[in-house]
Amino acid sequence: MSKYVIQSRRGAPPLGAYSQGWRAGDFIFVTGSGPVDPATGKIVGETIEQQTDLTITNLAAILEADGATLADVVKVSVHLKDPGLFPRYNAVYARRFSKPYPVRTTVGSDLSAAPGMLIEIDCIAYKPQARKTSKPQPRRASASQPRKAALHPRSRSRKPGK
Repeated sequence: MSKYVIQSRRGAPPLGAYSQGWRAGDFIFVTGSGPVDPATGKIVGETIEQQTDLTITNLAAILEADGATLADVVKVSVHLKDPGLFPRYNAVYARRFSKPYPVRTTVGSDLSAAPGMLIEIDCIAYKPQARKTSKPQPRRASASQPRKAALHPRSRSRKPGK
């Protein structure tokens, strides 16, 4: 199983000591991301709708860096600063993800370590890696090609009719 770090300049840069994402076999793990502008590293968006949309855009950018999309996401964890924002956040979420929706956990969390942040989302995607064969497969004779006569096990010559 291969394992490597995923990085994207189009996704939110880490605000601490962690990676944006990891590929482990056929799974992609994307870090908790927030409404951080990839160009400035600053939290942007005044409303939960704006912040949810940018947060999901950041997740999508990290997934795309390894060939996956939001459609490959199978698990999402969401932290809301105020659980009362759920209906408004959920409307944006439902628009950005498609059916069948990933499984999801949404909880209220203290996001005060990042002033102004209303939401943080992490996800897991399933995207099988392209498999490489270790050696080329032998060509098989087609039905139109004549078969060669078999060699006798103890002889180097072909013995027709035997």
